[in-house]
Amino acid sequence: QVQLVESGGGLVQPGGSLRLSCVAAGSMFRSNAMAWYRQAPGKERGLVALITTGGITNYVDSVKGRFTISRDNRKNTVFLQMNSLKPEDTAVYYCNRYSARINNLEVWGQGTLVTVSS
Repeated sequence: QVQLVESGGGLVQPGGSLRLSCVAAGSMFRSNAMAWYRQAPGKERGLVALITTGGITNYVDSVKGRFTISRDNRKNTVFLQMNSLKPEDTAVYYCNRYSARINNLEVWGQGTLVTVSS
């Protein structure tokens, strides 16, 4: 059974920062690029950032320069450092292996809610 446990969300003011963490099952983590996704109210879940097993990263345009994805291969953990947060970043954030087609990902964790509001 795949396990994904996200944490680190919360309420933050615009311009603030948060660091999300996700612990993934070892078998998934070691052999896959990992990614963060988010789902805002009333919207579909979408990719935010990805990191390959070798550490190459990529971001959607809306978070470039503000978010940083990283991974600790010894701890099967992927992180998302979020700076200069905006109200439009408000969403539930999920981690999972990277897939170009989100519908291929059948198992998800509970996610962690990020709310950016004054």
